[in-house]
Amino acid sequence: MIEIWPAIDIIDSQNVRLTEGDYDTKAAMGRTPLEAVAFYSEQPRVGRIHTVDLIGAKEKKPAEMDLFRDIIRATQLPVEIGGGIRSEQTIQEYLDMGAGYLIIGTKGLTEPGWLIEMSRKYPGKLMLGLDARGDKVALNGWLETAETTVFEMLERLDGAEIGGVIYTDIARDGRMEGPNVEMTGKLAKASKWPVTASGGVRNGSDLAALEAEGVFAAIVGKAANTDEFWESIR
Repeated sequence: MIEIWPAIDIIDSQNVRLTEGDYDTKAAMGRTPLEAVAFYSEQPRVGRIHTVDLIGAKEKKPAEMDLFRDIIRATQLPVEIGGGIRSEQTIQEYLDMGAGYLIIGTKGLTEPGWLIEMSRKYPGKLMLGLDARGDKVALNGWLETAETTVFEMLERLDGAEIGGVIYTDIARDGRMEGPNVEMTGKLAKASKWPVTASGGVRNGSDLAALEAEGVFAAIVGKAANTDEFWESIR
């Protein structure tokens, strides 16, 4: 059964959501990060807590380490952290504080050799953050778009010992209009690693559609804040 990874996106230690990755659309969620962790930890089918340091992604260095330490302590579930992870030192610091998984985005996409090396040093702990506009890879907190396609990126990482691939369709992110089932399914079939869908997931029907395409897990953002979402999967 497809896993659910509720998302907690953080700016200035607040639990927020963006629409299509646009920082100007920042909207505060009803629960603080720690309240959200407590709520999600009690819900069914939750495999891990997905967290992103949005300022870290933009500034290319971590901005919320103290808060992430508190989040890790607040749940028995694995905590996955992304945003601004550009060095082995940062990887080691997060793992030492108890992070379950780390998402490598821009650094791994622009320097696949580095990600392959790090993944072999920390096997299964690093996730590739494959964010895209259409099939073109997005970089630096989604502020830039490369010419490389998501499928070319998978080929460049042949031999990596990553824990999986997180595919975010930026055009769907935060819009509550449904995930890009077709593209995520294509990636799941092309990838030798488990693929997780991110962006647009609304309810149990979306989860079922993704599961039918061989998708391993789904990251759920805005919808996870609603009782209706959790009722739809019971």
